[in-house]
Amino acid sequence: MNFSHALEALKDGHRLTRSGWNGKNMFVFLVSGSVFKVNRPPLLGIYPEGTEVTYRPRIDMRAADGSIGAWMASPDDLLADDWSVVGFHGEVSDE
Repeated sequence: MNFSHALEALKDGHRLTRSGWNGKNMFVFLVSGSVFKVNRPPLLGIYPEGTEVTYRPRIDMRAADGSIGAWMASPDDLLADDWSVVGFHGEVSDE
């Protein structure tokens, strides 16, 4: 699927991968926005304790080493047609 369809699938709660990525078990997923009450650094150094901070939704990636981090699409990712849905046990479907 192309990135337009992939983005809609992310919004629907699916995890997605690309066959063009080199690492195994890599996928992206949407992290919903949330409200957090400041209670520890680094936010405690920016806002007073107890301040409500709104986190905006974002897309994170599970990397090949199992770590999770913020993901930024590359031009290749945006133009690719090899996106697919990852199932709950790591299987890939052509949804």
